[in-house]
Amino acid sequence: MLEHAQHAALQIDRQSRILDAAERCFVRSGFHRTTMQDVAAEAGMSPGNLYRYFPSKDAIVAGLTERDRSQLAQDFAAFENDADFMATFMALGRKHFEEEPRERAVMCLEIWAESARNPVFAAMCAEFEQDLVRRLTEVLQKAQARGEVAASIDPEAAAAVILTLGNGLFVRRAIAPEFDAAREVPYVIALIGAMLKGVLPSGAARHMAEAGA
Repeated sequence: MLEHAQHAALQIDRQSRILDAAERCFVRSGFHRTTMQDVAAEAGMSPGNLYRYFPSKDAIVAGLTERDRSQLAQDFAAFENDADFMATFMALGRKHFEEEPRERAVMCLEIWAESARNPVFAAMCAEFEQDLVRRLTEVLQKAQARGEVAASIDPEAAAAVILTLGNGLFVRRAIAPEFDAAREVPYVIALIGAMLKGVLPSGAARHMAEAGA
């Protein structure tokens, strides 16, 4: 039993090392220019050993996406433990757009760009975004029940708007030299807060969501 647990831990550690190495390679050279040999060298292992864990670059990206989804679940758990919805939302915004390395945003753009040509990537991105909208919708529904979100707001439409704004921040952080997270993130959070309070005209959230789709 102990040997099995140690083997499983070793497998997870190596997979994580490969994913970290792949992220660095993709950010540095781009998805298409990066080879499996590049990833193996970055991870400090032989190509044959790498293929034991991930048979292709697509499989590596699937692994990166699954890791992000796991992190997403942990992030959303914060809403269960904190009564102040907007404070938690602001903390998560700062984490993803200010505290985490800019390379994460560049990595997102690499995956999004590939999804325009690769149906496998497109499906992964669509599934990830659907999961995010579902989680956001559930959080907003609970906040609405507590009176923190206006009763007139459609939680699913608001979630779609939040996703669109978040994607915009990721793009700006990745490519805009003048991006200032300390200034722009609070601005976007304030806009979202106004929307959730019902300050925007009736139906605006739905219109914004459809315009951004």
